[in-house]
Amino acid sequence: MSLVDRHVGFVHALREAGLPVSLAEGLDAARALQVIDLAERESLRAAYAATLVKRPAYRPGFDVLFDLWFPSSTTGLSAEPGNRYGERDDDHADPRERLGELLRASTDAEMREFARAMVERFGRQPAAEGRQNWFSYSVMRALSPDTLMARLLQGVARGGLEEKIARQRVNANIKRFEDAVATDVRRRIAEDSGIERIARSAVRPPVDQLDFLRITRADLVRLRREVYPLARRLATRLAIRHKHGRRGRLDFRRTMRASLSTGGVPMEPKFRPPRPHKPELVVLCDTSDSVSSFAHFTLLLTYALREQFTKVRAFGFVDTVDEITRFFAPGGDVSEALAKLATEANMSRFGRTNYGRAFEEFAKKDAVGPKTSLLILGDARSNYQPPALDTLKRLAKGARHAYWLNPEPRQQWDSGDSLATAYGSIVPMRECRNIAQLAEFIERLA
Repeated sequence: MSLVDRHVGFVHALREAGLPVSLAEGLDAARALQVIDLAERESLRAAYAATLVKRPAYRPGFDVLFDLWFPSSTTGLSAEPGNRYGERDDDHADPRERLGELLRASTDAEMREFARAMVERFGRQPAAEGRQNWFSYSVMRALSPDTLMARLLQGVARGGLEEKIARQRVNANIKRFEDAVATDVRRRIAEDSGIERIARSAVRPPVDQLDFLRITRADLVRLRREVYPLARRLATRLAIRHKHGRRGRLDFRRTMRASLSTGGVPMEPKFRPPRPHKPELVVLCDTSDSVSSFAHFTLLLTYALREQFTKVRAFGFVDTVDEITRFFAPGGDVSEALAKLATEANMSRFGRTNYGRAFEEFAKKDAVGPKTSLLILGDARSNYQPPALDTLKRLAKGARHAYWLNPEPRQQWDSGDSLATAYGSIVPMRECRNIAQLAEFIERLA
């Protein structure tokens, strides 16, 4: 494969993995290759990273794909001649002893060399004739680096700072070894099955590209760090819209004074500045099982918004509505709040989502007023129940602003029991499947 083919394939793989790489940035990377020594692999990595990686969160996925498209070794699927670790007939070589030495101190090159040999020695598993399977877990099981900790800490004073530093160093080197093994396993699978195939499964999307409907609990932990900056930006945008959305009352005296320049005709009315106050926000979110992952995220967002707005009221529903503001006291623990909400909130009677009934019950709570921004979060799927469109119209008309964020792909709107177009004709509806789309929605509020 030529360098041009590798460059094109690498850039395409980055885009498929969710990393935003424009055509111009791809060309910048190609130009950067003209001014570096291509034989220096780390210089090549640095050139690509400088031109293609926009955020620190994108770097792990970038490194995985770089190692696939520009591997440090392409030695096929057998041990190199004279490799002192890979030879199976060397009964005197103890790989655990050598691993212990590397965990004390080693260069990246030494760790990669050892990892390649150990994958060759322990990572191969039989498969169909002419093919081989490679696994990281068999290497880690054979060497068990975690069990070397006690031996490596011999002679270190227990319970003190020296022991803490030594443990941190060893744990960091164990992580380096695990990463080196995983990298070499991916390389060997790519040589056997094709780079494109392994690239599609090797990289998780960046945190801002994670689909809300498919996120895991571990992903929610990552998303928490993204939620609070977005909540601050949303509060700022809504405050700006509130400030410029309406003028104050007519200032009769200033209007008449200005009319003197037009012969007493009030051509340009003057208004008093609007009374300043912070905007109020009401969040109404679908918490049904069909959007449970999205509901978890929206509750995290609600929790963050409570820190930014003077007055936030949050309501959840499945087929009935309950105010859940009480679970999100500012400064509390979000995990505890979500646990309490799951056991104490009353949002379901029959267990089937019913947007129409939810809107009718929500309207009775008088939560929406002329100072309120209403934010609805849900997939607009109502199990073929009456939609209560007139009720939603009254709610939207009574609010200062109304928005609807839908976590489903737009191409699925109006399929089955979806009422996306009907509801979207009343409250502007936007697709919001990930953090990136939420950030784009917030930017468009200005």
